[in-house]
Amino acid sequence: MSEENPNSGTITIRKDSLWKYFTFLLLAIVIIGGFVAFRGGGGSPTGNVIAPTVPTQPTAPTQPSQVRVSIGDAPVLGNPDAPVTIVEFSDFQCPFCGRFYSDALASIKTQYIETGKVKFVYKDFPLVSIHPMAQPTAEAARCARAQGGDDAFWKYHDKIFENQAALSTTTLKQWAKDLGYNIDSCLDSGEMRSVVQQDLAEATAAGGQGTPYIVVISGDGSTIPISGAQPFSVFQQAIEASL
Repeated sequence: MSEENPNSGTITIRKDSLWKYFTFLLLAIVIIGGFVAFRGGGGSPTGNVIAPTVPTQPTAPTQPSQVRVSIGDAPVLGNPDAPVTIVEFSDFQCPFCGRFYSDALASIKTQYIETGKVKFVYKDFPLVSIHPMAQPTAEAARCARAQGGDDAFWKYHDKIFENQAALSTTTLKQWAKDLGYNIDSCLDSGEMRSVVQQDLAEATAAGGQGTPYIVVISGDGSTIPISGAQPFSVFQQAIEASL
């Protein structure tokens, strides 16, 4: 408690009262400081919580805008003088190649190949590390072509993709016989192995990173590379831009 000294005109404060005042003041400072810290950085009463960092999805590898592709002696479907050429680097055991065959290619045939606007070229891109039957199947198709030309190749090509789940050396030989060809000795000898490997090397050099890898080529040599079993609309846009 405080006391007034009538003789001196001053106010004196007892020690026990001074301790109480000092304690109260210190407690008030702590409370006020804590409130300020909470408002400024320790909390977020307004709801402005910092959002956690969300990892972005990895982007697909980009393809070169222009690639060099040669037709060479590859099988051709359609008008040889068509203004647009489509080269497919494909793997006979690849499920995505099978999807391209049954979906987009069917529409490309109807709207562009059969109307003389596009010729379609098939080249081999066997991914042997994940598709052990890709190489022998590619060789078998080449063996069929050696006996019956492009017509035999495309019939055999369709037979393979329509029966992808049944690929084996036995079925490859039997399918050829069903079409009127005997490829047994050709396939067993590995006669077409180097031909298939040449296509594989070209696919890699042209920027292929997976199958199917398709390159649309216009009359002036401009190229539009497309990776994967894309919907028909993607190929249609590329073809129309190349006509």
